[in-house]
Amino acid sequence: MPIVSRGFHGRKPDPGRKLPPGQYETFDFPVLSAGPTPRVSRDDWTFTVTTESGTRHQWDWGRLMALPAEHPTVDLHCVTKWSKFDTHWEGVSLDVLLEDVETEAEFALVHSYGGYTTNLPLEDLLDGKAWIAYRYDGEELAAEHGGPARLLVPHLYLWKSAKWVSGIQLMLEDEPGFWESAGYHEYGDPWREQRYQGD
Repeated sequence: MPIVSRGFHGRKPDPGRKLPPGQYETFDFPVLSAGPTPRVSRDDWTFTVTTESGTRHQWDWGRLMALPAEHPTVDLHCVTKWSKFDTHWEGVSLDVLLEDVETEAEFALVHSYGGYTTNLPLEDLLDGKAWIAYRYDGEELAAEHGGPARLLVPHLYLWKSAKWVSGIQLMLEDEPGFWESAGYHEYGDPWREQRYQGD
């Protein structure tokens, strides 16, 4: 059963901001998870990209911190219909992490500590569209929000931004992840209301 933080309510959106269809604006940061919150120390954390040929590229926390950081400010849109504007993050672009990875793959299956997975087209992780984020609003990323590091793919519904990210498997053919196997949309574009299969 998903875990949902209590006490958040929608508010009328700023008239100068546009919400995707069916969404409401919140100033809270609701917590929703498919299971218990993994507790992963930075000393134990690793992130692995595995190509379709089985080649592995791995970063520990120190190597991740040595990479150039970016500070994206993005809007978040959850499939449960809340949206949060202008969230501030720090992390490493997937463009940097995948720069030296040789692959013919067109799809990615993202893996998390705790067993969660989600699938995306590889192109949705590139060209400044996605980050491995480790700070939120100037603070270390809290475990309930996916710390020590999570995937951030803000142009898709938030379930695609896997918390507690541990790796990405690059694939020649698409494979559904956790929520996609349970009937959620394969892609999850909030502007097209792609919440569930058939949307």
